[in-house]
Amino acid sequence: MFSLKGKSAVITGGGSGIGRAISMLFAEQGAHVHIMELNSESGEAVANEIIAKGGKASVHSCDVSDQQKVVSLFKEIGKIDILVNNAGIAHVGKADTTSADDFERVYKVNVKGAYNCLFAAIPIMKENRGGVILNLASIAAIVGLSDRFAYSMSKGAIYAMTLSVAKDYLNDNIRCNSISPARVHTPFVDGFIAKNYPGMENEMFDKLSKSQPIGRMAKPEEVASMALYLCSDEASFLTGCDYPVDGGFIKLNT
Repeated sequence: MFSLKGKSAVITGGGSGIGRAISMLFAEQGAHVHIMELNSESGEAVANEIIAKGGKASVHSCDVSDQQKVVSLFKEIGKIDILVNNAGIAHVGKADTTSADDFERVYKVNVKGAYNCLFAAIPIMKENRGGVILNLASIAAIVGLSDRFAYSMSKGAIYAMTLSVAKDYLNDNIRCNSISPARVHTPFVDGFIAKNYPGMENEMFDKLSKSQPIGRMAKPEEVASMALYLCSDEASFLTGCDYPVDGGFIKLNT
C-alpha cells in the first residue's frame, strides 16, 4: 500500500522541516523526488541523503515567486504526477503592525508561489491525463490566531485555491487536497523561540507544545504520513478536502 513507484513528485521547500520529511518519505515509497528549493544547499543535503538510501532525487534551485523560472523548471522536469505546494514563510504581526513590504513578501511566497506552481503543473498533468496536487495550508486558515495576520491571509488563500482547483479539474483526473497542520516541531520553531524568547527557550517550547490539546507539537514525519496517503492511489476518491493535522486544536481547543 501507498506505493509511489514510478511517480514523479515535485516538492517545493523540500529541503527542510515538513518538506524534508515529505521528500524523504515519498522517495522511500518509490517516487523520483524533485526538490524545489531557494536554499540549494539544504536541498542538496536532502537529495544526497535520499540517494545514499537508494532513492531517486533531483534538486532545482528556484524562487517560487518567479513564474517564468517555475514554468521553465517544470517543463524541464517533464513528467509530473504529484505536486506538493509546501514552500512558505511566516510572519508575526497584526493588521496595523504589518508593513506593506512584509505583507507583500508573505503574499509573494505563500500565495503567488503556490499559484505559479499550479499554473506550471496543471497543463502538464492534463497532458498526462491526471495528477495529484497537495497544498500545505494551516489551522490559521480556519481559526483565529493571535499576531498572524499576513500568514493567516496567505493560508486562507491556499485553502480556497485548493477547493477551486479540485472543482475545475475533476474531468481532467486531477485531485487537489490540502493539509492544515497546527504547530510542528521544525528548525523554524526552535529559531523563532531562540530569537524572540532568549533565555526562556525551554519554558516557551513547553507552553507552545501544550497549546495543542494533545499536549505536544506534531513531528514533520506525522504530516508527511498524511501527505503520502493523500498523494497515493489509495486516496483516489478524495478531492477538494482539507485535513487538519492539529492534535485536536480546531475542534477541542475551546
